[in-house]
Amino acid sequence: MCRLFLCLIAATILQTSCNPETNGYREKDGLSAFDADSLGKHTAELSGDNFEGRKPFTTGETKTIRYLKEKFIAAGLEPGNGESYFQEVPMVNITTLAAPTMQVQSVREHFMINGPEDYVIWTNKTDSAVSLNNDELVFAGYGVVAPEYQWNDYEGLDVKGKIVMVLVNDPGFNAGDSSLFKGKTMTYYGRWTYKFEEAARQGAKGCLVIHNTEAASYPFSVVQNNWNTSRLRLDTRGKDEKQCDVIGWVSEPTAKHLFAAAGKDTALLSSADIRGVKGISLNLTLSTDLKVKTNFNSSNNVIGKITGSKFPDETIIYTAHWDHLGIGAPDESGDSIYNGAIDNAIGTAGLLELARGFKSMPTSPERTIVFLAVTAEEQGLWGSAYYAQNPIFPTNKTVANINMDAPNWYGTTKDLIIIGQGQSELEDILQEESAKVNRTISPEAHPEAGYYYRSDHFNFAKEGIPSLFTAAGTDVIGKEPGYGKRIDDEYNNMHYHRPSDEYDTTRIQLDGQIEDLRLLFRLGRRLAYGRQWPQWKTGSEFKAIRDKQK
Repeated sequence: MCRLFLCLIAATILQTSCNPETNGYREKDGLSAFDADSLGKHTAELSGDNFEGRKPFTTGETKTIRYLKEKFIAAGLEPGNGESYFQEVPMVNITTLAAPTMQVQSVREHFMINGPEDYVIWTNKTDSAVSLNNDELVFAGYGVVAPEYQWNDYEGLDVKGKIVMVLVNDPGFNAGDSSLFKGKTMTYYGRWTYKFEEAARQGAKGCLVIHNTEAASYPFSVVQNNWNTSRLRLDTRGKDEKQCDVIGWVSEPTAKHLFAAAGKDTALLSSADIRGVKGISLNLTLSTDLKVKTNFNSSNNVIGKITGSKFPDETIIYTAHWDHLGIGAPDESGDSIYNGAIDNAIGTAGLLELARGFKSMPTSPERTIVFLAVTAEEQGLWGSAYYAQNPIFPTNKTVANINMDAPNWYGTTKDLIIIGQGQSELEDILQEESAKVNRTISPEAHPEAGYYYRSDHFNFAKEGIPSLFTAAGTDVIGKEPGYGKRIDDEYNNMHYHRPSDEYDTTRIQLDGQIEDLRLLFRLGRRLAYGRQWPQWKTGSEFKAIRDKQK
């Protein structure tokens, strides 16, 4: 009787220590595998000078993907692409050499505007040269076609073979009207990349986005840094992909100069915020030339997995980009290696910690867990774009994507920030898991910047896969209010995309990232051992895509 009584007590303790929403794992399972020293070791290695800034197509790539493959194997991960740990990503490097001036012709006058002072242009075409030859300029509002918001800037407007000039961001941002789109919160329609895509779909020859520092969330100098530089993109030879010949930006003063030359005032800009107002031809023509050099090559995504024990065709995909900017212009100290410790060696190292966490579980996950380190994020999210367009695991069976990019590096925080809050039910699950460890979710500081559309999870979202992107919280434990924001601003102003983004242990603390990784692990663990299918929320521009897959 005593032995039976003890067995009943043990069974009761085991049952109460399990999460009733899962298939029996204990709350603590997997959490002790996360280790700041291990995370720091991988971060230091990946961001070391020996890896030469991890730029695609360089020896830095060769060293990086070899390192990740070795560590995936050491962590016990299976190859994620058949028998391979790599997914080849065919790409092209396009260098645009634009003429220094653009000629503007109107009925009343003829004048020049200068690059890059007034504009920055390039092409994604691989022809040896492209040009504008007295091509008509048309103002097309925000350049948006959004049926769910009853908005179409191109309705009744003929732009075939013409150059469209459009505003950056969404109508709701400039109008300050929460009833237009999502008000101050940017949707994908506000991103400049969307503007180019839509202009091409409409048959336009070119697209120029009018820059505004507040609406774009960065100054025109950031755009000017792209003058006559090389750009990577996917190799789309043999595919019917619509592209404009010429794309780029004009400064706000230049746009106003063009409106004045057309006999229009700036009221035309604000009229774009009014539903149903049509774009117009400016009766101006533009002329300039661009020479093009191309180099076709391949980069690599690195992918490992833990096969699910019951539902192996259902996947949860963790992503982080392994690439950075390589070797470039030296800074004031003479350093020319862009190490990318925070952006994004820490995130990539986090994949290895998550793998160790899942491999330490007493029982295998019921769904497959995928660990995907993608290439060419810095060049335009191309590695994740290629995977999303050429998925190894079926899109309609992919439960979620959880992405890490430039994560927590300055200490343990009470909170965690969800980027693009309001998109999917993944946020609700994460909030529930956060509450279990007395942590909170904070809103992002600048939803108007559209950060949800600026990292690799976005390409999964475009395919309808619920996707989560988080950022480090700002309520740093043991620090004064505002410390987190101040230290993050300091990084953005002094180290972001500069050689000084190095693994400096006097500046970088990884205990906070370990706690954030544990939260992302808890989210994935709950999905991997359960039957939940998170959905997009009403109002998300990606909801209709997923609904069609059911």
